[in-house]
Amino acid sequence: MNEFNEYVREAFSAAGDIVIRSMMGGYLVYINGKLIGDICDNELFLKRTPTSDRLLTDSELRYPYEGSKTLMHVFDRFEDTDLIAELLEGMYAELPEKKAKKAK
Repeated sequence: MNEFNEYVREAFSAAGDIVIRSMMGGYLVYINGKLIGDICDNELFLKRTPTSDRLLTDSELRYPYEGSKTLMHVFDRFEDTDLIAELLEGMYAELPEKKAKKAK
């Protein structure tokens, strides 16, 4: 794992269990088992939820990678621990539960 990924994990870890998994040249970011965003080219992209749209009104909206269908918030306010706590708590409540894998 690179330094930026570790920085994201440390900055967000006060809000819950942060897991970063490699996926097709980028990384997926999870909090307590729920997917909250992507890391691509050392930039963090967070999913759009009512909470992220409300708290990140000044963030840039971009597609995390070529061919992506999801417009996401670019997050760069890692020193703002109060914002991170409120943001991740709200996003976690709003995002769907992980789908159970079907038995074969």
